[in-house]
Amino acid sequence: MNRAGEFVNNLRGDASYKSFKPSPLPPQLNIDSDMVKKLVEANRDLVRLDTAAKLIPNAELFISMYVRKEALISSQIEGTQCTLDDVLDPELNSNANLDVADVINYVKACSYAIERLEKLPLCNRLLREIHDQLLSGVRGQEKNPGEFRKSQNRIGAANCSLKEARYIPPNVNDMNLAMDELEQYMNNGDDYDPLIRISLIHYQFETIHPFLDGNGRVGRLMILLYLMEQGFISKPIIYISYFLKKNQVEYYDRISEVRRSGNYEQWISFFLEAVSAAAKDSLDTVEKLDALHVGNVEKLPKTSRSNDNVRKLFDYIEQYPIIDIKKTSEVLKISYNTVSSAIKKLEMLGILKQTTNASRNRVFAYEDYLNILRKDT
Repeated sequence: MNRAGEFVNNLRGDASYKSFKPSPLPPQLNIDSDMVKKLVEANRDLVRLDTAAKLIPNAELFISMYVRKEALISSQIEGTQCTLDDVLDPELNSNANLDVADVINYVKACSYAIERLEKLPLCNRLLREIHDQLLSGVRGQEKNPGEFRKSQNRIGAANCSLKEARYIPPNVNDMNLAMDELEQYMNNGDDYDPLIRISLIHYQFETIHPFLDGNGRVGRLMILLYLMEQGFISKPIIYISYFLKKNQVEYYDRISEVRRSGNYEQWISFFLEAVSAAAKDSLDTVEKLDALHVGNVEKLPKTSRSNDNVRKLFDYIEQYPIIDIKKTSEVLKISYNTVSSAIKKLEMLGILKQTTNASRNRVFAYEDYLNILRKDT
């Protein structure tokens, strides 16, 4: 046993196995000067990001893209095989494969959670509702969406036995107790800075693994929700999964190290680095997207009825940077020929590029915008 918890015996004979029983939060931490430095930096980077997002007049246009990017990268950590272009495909409704559907459900779960956060604190009920949104109608829908597990789960190779598992989370009784304790911790006390608290909360949730599937995605979404609930960011404009995916092996190793040795400090330091890196990356993206927006607005022809349609189309491609004429015409309630004409103008200005050669169902992309967002996906 160490301060993070202990492995406990379950069943008897050949069926026996050990599951991990986590200690309740918070541990007594040794906060040294290096951790304080990282904490100050992470707080400062979040303030800079939130300030920039509030000052940019068209920040709302970027938010849906940020949510999609976070959804994509978080899903890729779990092995989902798709790209940003797949998620933005205008024919998505008819062409969506299982990988894309996973990402789309994450986007829906994120939007749902942010809305619910206005009425509910970050609690077990909200986590179950998020899980239901995440897994309904996609892979994992047979894994009890919206419910904590009622059986033992494991982490390891596909279909491995309990004996072969790399890690066995708490048994069902210990899991239910641990989730009740975690819920209390999330909503009570001010023992540490909120960024240290969310690092502990994320670790604890991943260790408890209360769902049969989707724990990683729910756990990473909790980070975003906590940062919003605590007032660090006012909009979902940070993709923490960017850093965790880039350092995926270390991410899992550092969480495992807490369970192995009780060393929370090495995990917290890594987490604070992740927050700083993600905030800096998001700020860089916001600034690049804003500069692109301002530069392209200046290129647009000045006001007239036909030019109003060009501006309307430009506003649309900042939310949906891959388009076809038919769907765009339906969404904007502008005739097919008018959309086609507006697209030609944006092509002439170098803003849109045709990405298919077929004369029917032609697809156009806002490539400069996409190139900024494709980073790390």
